[in-house]
Amino acid sequence: MPLKNHVDPSGELHAVPDRGLFMEIRGGCFHREDRTLKDRHWTGKRWILCVASFKDRKRALMQPGRHTKLFFLNEATVLAAGHRPPFGRRRAEASAFRDGVIIIGNLQAGETTDQLDALAGGEIQTVLSGAPQRGIVAPSALPDGAMYVTGGAASLKHDGAARARSFKVYGARQPLHVSGERLTPHITCEMLRTGYRPILHPSVTA
Repeated sequence: MPLKNHVDPSGELHAVPDRGLFMEIRGGCFHREDRTLKDRHWTGKRWILCVASFKDRKRALMQPGRHTKLFFLNEATVLAAGHRPPFGRRRAEASAFRDGVIIIGNLQAGETTDQLDALAGGEIQTVLSGAPQRGIVAPSALPDGAMYVTGGAASLKHDGAARARSFKVYGARQPLHVSGERLTPHITCEMLRTGYRPILHPSVTA
């Protein structure tokens, strides 16, 4: 039976067999010894990407006391769910992410990663804690790489079109919806406008 460890673009967890391209952590261990999840699905505010690919790799999941590892279809989902690239394993991407947040004026040069984490993941953590949703937008006004939801289905904005997402792939190009609820955090949307390009699932270019 699949573990409840695959994250959708809203930050919620699901029990599906698909892993996707990325794995992330949310600060520590929030699973029990029987590998079920505790009520709150994170333990800290540092939500970062761990490993970019799982081809030919096997990892024991939800070991007692170890980090709860979560899976995502691709980096667009990672960003939508409030995570960011790490300085340890993806320094160039993490620097580009941080520099983009500095460019838009929401972070000062020299501030710690704690401030960056509060900006990147804070909005999603607030929503998952029961705050109001993020508001309705015109998807045409979102940057490429951002995600939104309409009619209960999430879509990626890519190259001026909508690509419906599943846990396995993105769907065919479709016209953008007239409106939808923004999923990607506001700060991350503004950062994407500075030129950061997330790694997307190959189905986007198929």
